[in-house]
Amino acid sequence: MSALNPYRPGLFIAFEGIDGAGKSTQLHAVVELLQAAGRKVVLTREPGGTDIGEKIRLLLLNEPMRAPTEALLMFAARQEHVLQVIEPALLGGTDVVCDRFTAATLAYQGGGKGIPTERLEAIARWVHPGLCPDCIILIDVPPEVAAQRLAQARQRDRFEQESVEFFARVRAHYLQQAEAAPKKWLVVDGTQAPEAVQKIIIDHLNNVLLAFDSK
Repeated sequence: MSALNPYRPGLFIAFEGIDGAGKSTQLHAVVELLQAAGRKVVLTREPGGTDIGEKIRLLLLNEPMRAPTEALLMFAARQEHVLQVIEPALLGGTDVVCDRFTAATLAYQGGGKGIPTERLEAIARWVHPGLCPDCIILIDVPPEVAAQRLAQARQRDRFEQESVEFFARVRAHYLQQAEAAPKKWLVVDGTQAPEAVQKIIIDHLNNVLLAFDSK
């Protein structure tokens, strides 16, 4: 077992950031790093990750709905994801690299859409009690930069069509979360070249692996 988390042998890494931040570019580099270190890895995403989760994802990305409905659907998908994918992998010694987790719900539905954080945190404690990522990597970009990147996409989902003001609120909430737990979060300037962002992330994760594997 690790010094970072004595209860399970798998490492749980979550990637966060507003839409257009460039998370997808970095996910596979982290998977390759962990595999090169001889570790088993599962790459997954939220919402999604299971058959039910992917069906909920389609609803969330495409169907208009009220913010509370949106938040509850996020947690419904997460419940299945945790029980079917994340917990079994971690307990079996497999690392999990996840594109978004509960921090995203706190930022988007809390910071972005105004649902009280304490309400979302209470649901999170019910859905995945005691489970949280060992390391959260936030690719941080100003919403104006993200909007320019999203404008180049051929088709944008319901979240990607949100306003710059919405993403400013989401970004601010992400940064508040990171400031409250600096040992868990790595905030990376996503306006840098992808190669520079990748180097910062890889250097950080090498240190995380050393701490995680120590006795």
